[in-house]
Amino acid sequence: MREEPCFECLQRRIESDFSNKLIFSYGVSDSGLPFCSSAAVQVADPKGEAASAEFILVCMPTHANDCLSKYVDEYFMENSEDSYKEGIGDIIASEIIHHQAEVGVSNLTDETASSDSLLNKSESLLNGSRKIILAGLGSRSSKCSHSSRFSCSRIISTLASVARVGISSGLVVEEFASDFSSGSVEDHVLCSLSLLMEGKASGRESLNFLNLVGIPSFNEDIFPGCLRHPNIVPILGMLKTSDFVNLVLPKAPYTLENILHYSPNALKSEWHIKFLIYQLLSALAYIHGLGVALGNICPSNVMLTDSCWSWLRICDSPWLRSNLTSENEECAIISSSRSGCFIAGCPSQDLYADLKLSPSIDWHSSFDQWWRGDLSNFEYLLILNRLAGRRWGDHTFHTVMPWVIDFSIKPDKNVDEGWRDLSKSKWRLAKGDEQLDFTYSTSEIPHHVSDECLSELAVCSYKARRLPLSVLRLAVRSVYEPNEYPSNMQRLYQWTPDECIPEFYCDPQIFCSLHSGMADLAVPSWARSPEEFIKMHRDALESDRVSCQIHHWIDITFGYKMSGQAALAAKNVMLPSSEPTRPRSVGRRQLFTQPHPTRRCATWKTGNSSNRLAVHQCQGSEIVSEKPLLPQTVYLQDLEEAAAFSEHARYLSPLYCYHPKNNADDISSVEEPASESFKKSVSGKPELGNKKEVLSDIDLNYLLDYIEVDDESSMGYQEILLWRQKSYHSRAISEDVAKDIFSVGCILAELHLRRPLFDSTSLAKYLENDILPGLIQELPPHTKALVEACILKDWRRRPSAKSLLESPYFPTTVRSSYLFIAPLQLLAKDGSRLRYAANFAKQGALKAMGTFGAEMCAPYCLPLVEAPLSDTEAEWAYILLKEFLKCLKSKAVKSLVLPAIQKILQATGYSHLKVSLLQDSFVREVWNRVGKQTYLEMLHPLVISNLYVAPHKISASAASVLLIGSSEELGAPITVHQTILPLIHCFGKGICTDGIDVLVRIGGLFGENFIARHILPLLKNVVRYCIDVSSTNKPEPMQSWSALALIDCLMALEGLVAVLPKEGVVKELTEDQSCVHVTVLMQTNLEIPVLQVAANYLITLCQRIGPDLTALHVLPKLKELFDELAFSPETANGSGSLGRTLRFAKSKVDEESQMGSRMDLVLLLYPSFASLLGIEKLRQCCATWLLFEQYLLRCHNWKWEYTGESSRTGAENISANRPIFSKASASEYNPAKLLLNGVGWSIPQSQGVRGAKNLIAQKRFYSLHQDPVERHAASSNIRKREPWFWFPSPAANWDGPDFLGRVGGLKDELPWKIRASVIYSARAHHGALRSLAVCQDECAVFTAGVGPGFKGTIQRWELTGIDCVSGYYGHEEVVNDICILSSSGRVASCDGTIHIWNSQTGKLIKVFSEPSADSLHLSMPLSSASKINNDQANMLNANSLTSGILTSAFDGSLYTCMNLLESVEKLVIGTGNGCIRFIDVVQGQKLHLWRSESVDSGFPSFVSAVCSCGSDRMQVDGAVALPSWIAAGLSSGNCRLLDARGGNLIASWRAHDGYITKLAAREDHFLVSSSLDRTIKIWDLRRGWSSEPIIFRGHTDGVSGFSVWGKDIISISKNKIGLSSLSRSADEGWAALGNTSETLHARSRNKKLVSAIKYKYSSLLTFISCRN
Repeated sequence: MREEPCFECLQRRIESDFSNKLIFSYGVSDSGLPFCSSAAVQVADPKGEAASAEFILVCMPTHANDCLSKYVDEYFMENSEDSYKEGIGDIIASEIIHHQAEVGVSNLTDETASSDSLLNKSESLLNGSRKIILAGLGSRSSKCSHSSRFSCSRIISTLASVARVGISSGLVVEEFASDFSSGSVEDHVLCSLSLLMEGKASGRESLNFLNLVGIPSFNEDIFPGCLRHPNIVPILGMLKTSDFVNLVLPKAPYTLENILHYSPNALKSEWHIKFLIYQLLSALAYIHGLGVALGNICPSNVMLTDSCWSWLRICDSPWLRSNLTSENEECAIISSSRSGCFIAGCPSQDLYADLKLSPSIDWHSSFDQWWRGDLSNFEYLLILNRLAGRRWGDHTFHTVMPWVIDFSIKPDKNVDEGWRDLSKSKWRLAKGDEQLDFTYSTSEIPHHVSDECLSELAVCSYKARRLPLSVLRLAVRSVYEPNEYPSNMQRLYQWTPDECIPEFYCDPQIFCSLHSGMADLAVPSWARSPEEFIKMHRDALESDRVSCQIHHWIDITFGYKMSGQAALAAKNVMLPSSEPTRPRSVGRRQLFTQPHPTRRCATWKTGNSSNRLAVHQCQGSEIVSEKPLLPQTVYLQDLEEAAAFSEHARYLSPLYCYHPKNNADDISSVEEPASESFKKSVSGKPELGNKKEVLSDIDLNYLLDYIEVDDESSMGYQEILLWRQKSYHSRAISEDVAKDIFSVGCILAELHLRRPLFDSTSLAKYLENDILPGLIQELPPHTKALVEACILKDWRRRPSAKSLLESPYFPTTVRSSYLFIAPLQLLAKDGSRLRYAANFAKQGALKAMGTFGAEMCAPYCLPLVEAPLSDTEAEWAYILLKEFLKCLKSKAVKSLVLPAIQKILQATGYSHLKVSLLQDSFVREVWNRVGKQTYLEMLHPLVISNLYVAPHKISASAASVLLIGSSEELGAPITVHQTILPLIHCFGKGICTDGIDVLVRIGGLFGENFIARHILPLLKNVVRYCIDVSSTNKPEPMQSWSALALIDCLMALEGLVAVLPKEGVVKELTEDQSCVHVTVLMQTNLEIPVLQVAANYLITLCQRIGPDLTALHVLPKLKELFDELAFSPETANGSGSLGRTLRFAKSKVDEESQMGSRMDLVLLLYPSFASLLGIEKLRQCCATWLLFEQYLLRCHNWKWEYTGESSRTGAENISANRPIFSKASASEYNPAKLLLNGVGWSIPQSQGVRGAKNLIAQKRFYSLHQDPVERHAASSNIRKREPWFWFPSPAANWDGPDFLGRVGGLKDELPWKIRASVIYSARAHHGALRSLAVCQDECAVFTAGVGPGFKGTIQRWELTGIDCVSGYYGHEEVVNDICILSSSGRVASCDGTIHIWNSQTGKLIKVFSEPSADSLHLSMPLSSASKINNDQANMLNANSLTSGILTSAFDGSLYTCMNLLESVEKLVIGTGNGCIRFIDVVQGQKLHLWRSESVDSGFPSFVSAVCSCGSDRMQVDGAVALPSWIAAGLSSGNCRLLDARGGNLIASWRAHDGYITKLAAREDHFLVSSSLDRTIKIWDLRRGWSSEPIIFRGHTDGVSGFSVWGKDIISISKNKIGLSSLSRSADEGWAALGNTSETLHARSRNKKLVSAIKYKYSSLLTFISCRN
């Protein structure tokens, strides 16, 4: 085992070498002990605190034959002739001092000498000495045994081309860390590629990089260059010390081992696995081309970035560590006889002296040793921690140990008291079973344990005495309070629900405090010192009692009690991850799925002498004897159990490489040297000069042709086999290279199997007997063929990395995506990445690689647009977003592009990109791709948020223009619910004037009727609510909010006054029982600014309606206010009291002209009305005029002066005579400033013209015509009914700022009435209305009914005015079903045949029907109708389905119902003989027919309802996944579940006692069905169809249909509408389903039979059709 320092020694060395500029985070150890040569570090900022970026520092000892050391020395020698820059001597001297200051590491004299040698070899350090390419480097070095082509120096300079070479220095680290963070390391390469995309001169760097990633092809004859391969980890620095070379590389957030252990679903599909393997092979092809093998390829050495881009770690490669013989490079398990830090004088040397752990952990042998007593409990638990991925020193995922005693008394093996129960978790012991049961039963996701068994908080609290205060402030509490930490072990044990850490079993230093004010952690009274406590605590862990129970703790922490019923019984159910597809670097890994065996040998004796074992047999808690007394059969049973368990868990010792001697005899008796085989393999290769000629032809067109994906890109198994035969001729160049290929094959198999392919036993069987593991048969055929080729026993026949890359196993989408994504992974600036991606996409790259390839590239590109960008970068981001919108499918746009747009719109402040996205043209593109409904759900609320969440002026203006311009096309219902209501909800929350103007402008667009019915009632309710709040004792924040909301509401009313005609203003705002403005002014407890705003806006209203109407309607309502003000003490005394002031930002009121008291209303109102009406008329209307004029003269020196200019208008009089407070009326908000014309944003010309027409206030937007079909508007007084026209009144639901516009009303009675308004009713058809369908944008609805001559007719209705705009009249029979197709505005309708027609023109496109000959033997005979029982016949007759195709003997060739598979654009159609037909609506052709083979209920049943549901997982070839199942309901009441992939019958069961009217897929595993047997049932398909469903009863007639509304089901039966609530039932665990049902009676005076129902979320509209 390689000697390594302990964590503390490594930390001291790092801090010394880098002048405390590097902060040690934790050590990275390969074993279970705290020894390592690598560490996670962070660069310190000027304050000495850790910066955000983390790096991995690898300390590599120098040796005489060390390739890396020779390379660094040669580099210094090459640059020794360079002169020193100014001040360099001081830097070197400083570094020497830091080397001499190293504590406890080596002798001072030796350090000084080594520092002198460093000074002699040093070169310029200020620039970090970046080495690009060294043409002559390596000439002094002989050829290395690892490569036959180049020296190790040349290879290192190629693979670490971005590394800075120099002496370990804090300045150098700061410099390359800055370059890494800023992205300037490889930015020049990406800029060169961008120039190539733009068709400009790009230089050689772009062409050289393309050659690295396989363009024009991958080469095995590589000449070392100056560019880093994108899949090789960037080594940022090679920094020399006296006896070490420190390698610095960026810390990747994950490794492939993390993904396999904690989040295997992060590799979402087989395509992602292939893409990952392609990256590894690309890097290996480059490395092998240099003539070297990487070696040691395993999942832990594959680093993954945030986007799961892979980096191969090369620091552990044999040719980099030392120039050793192959005997020392073998993958063998090497055990060390000694564990401990090799640094002389280190105190940790004796702590782990008795441990026998090696870096290469073989669990099988370790378990055998532990079971037999040759390995201690402590060591075995350390091994399990290492297998679980836990890291000693990493506080977020620290090594865990069990508490074994409670520290109340001294542990005594003969006394039960004081020992911890290891059969229960510490969490369970601390919380109690009752609390855990309550948590499990009441949680939305049932669980017992919500946190890790060892949290970061607990670890830092345990180690508080030894950790820096900065760590404690970050992990425990921001304010350091030493007295809050437990002071002794017993309190610590009682305080925490977490488990223990190994330091309490081995390190007495953990008790000693480094902080003043925090005392040492006290040991129990029965221990005299920390050292004695550690010994006794460790003895307790190794005791017989613990050894007999430790397997229970292992089962809970690492074993089978982590999942399934065992976890439930142990109360150990963990809270699952909310994002299972998100990569994770930590987590709970379940090592075992079977109970862990009991340890056979119990007692482990420790001491200064050699370890001794006292063998005992455990049975319960008793010690039987030192000699086994149990019968031999019992011992053999225990041995067999342990052997079976060990065999079951062999996957814990994976192997990815093999000992070459194991199969040397089987391969060849004479092996030629690697150098000779390499020379032969590369003989005849073209020279570099020939390659340059090929590379010079690469341009943009070449790249587009290269990444173009053919339609016929599917891979056949025969092609794989043919490739495998050819690959035998392209063999690996050496055995070491072949071992790399073997490792790749093992990793590929493990990614599919989710467990290793080989362990020591299976690998030995394969190498000796050529027996492959049985697991390989579980691989997909194509993958199996590739894996078998990679792991061939004869290494000479294994394919090379180049051959694998060119194999048909990798689809063209992998290659094209790799070319597009690879440049984005360079260490470059985000702006350069964005420029490259936008330019390449703009030139057609995404289009060329197809929709699936573009979808795979999106996660790598879209994060670039979410960061703050400059204006130029915003233009590139806009281009990139538009290209993805064009090239992705709608589903991918919704899941990938729209979340990125959401983040952009959520950002506060100004953003050029945000303003671009708020343009009408971009939003219409979103509509075209995903539909308006998706836009309303995902983006529309964020557009509104730009009007009230810290709005920026430009962003707010763009958002307001968008809302106004889109309102007409969205339609009135959606505009009310999605725009007007949320904006009113923003009142009082900082909504800007642009937001209020949106309300006004939308009202102007839709007209007076819309304002009166939809906006004014809401605003009046807001005013009433705010007044009620002001009169109650609400908290101050609520009072301030209500005042602000009231001002916003008054501002909106002022704007609407300017839009409404004079008659409308009088009717809606003054003819009421009390004018809104006057009502506000009458309130004595409102804030002064609110009263001032109300007074100013009242004057504006009066000016709008004129003096006559003001005198008639307004002044009488002001009489009470005038009387109150006239007879108040202030009026008589001439003084004013300030009253309540408003404690909030007064941005809505002009601060220079604010009122001082309520009495200032006299100064504000009286002169203004005098100017408007004339003094004589005002005096006639106001009896207290004399008191007012005396008060104004006395206090404000105001006196009416007659000007004699009778020609002046009222407005001019107000302007001329208004006193000082008139400034307040000129508020920030001015409705005359029209946004559409004044903010500088362009809108389509046609839209502008349309908007101008609709600004006419007198336009009746909802004027209804009587032709061609009769209709009438529901006419009832809006004030007598709900004031909210489209929705229930918010008055009862609005509880202050949390008002969300919830739908619903009060329960008047049971069954309670539907509290909703009938918006419109229209006579749609001459006969019965059979079916209806609503467009996705909710602006139109299609109705199917009986027309003249009893023929089927379909009509299309626009909801904006309930106008029939088009129709389809091509049916000869009654239409029983309509389906709106998602492609090209087409509609499918069924009358026994399927008609596909254009919804805009009504033109027939295609008719589908079944040949009657095909169904002669299956069709229902005439006599079969008589077999229907009376109840069934009554149900049929009572339902609307009795007309049309069901009135006579049913023809089996007729279509009965249909369902659209949106993802694949196919119709699933039920037939009259129980079959299911598939139709491709895009190609316009019939597909397969699934025939029925059973007859139910004594007569053939037809399919009466059909639905489908399935998974959204993508397939490797980019095809959309088909639904997983299709359900068919039959007229007999039976239900069938069919496999959507092949039509196989999954299940058939009796679902109802009558005709099934409708089926719906609630989720992937829930099926909802309704029937004429008066019930609705919900089936949980996970439990099987034989289990009892949830049944909803309550209807007195058959249920003819239903619609799912969130967690509710709205059902229809005859003339009634029912609501069934899907509330969660805890005892059944139905995942948000339940069994509450209520019946809602619709008010229907004519008792009309309801035939169909549809509910639409966006507009909260329910569409109901009736038979008449």
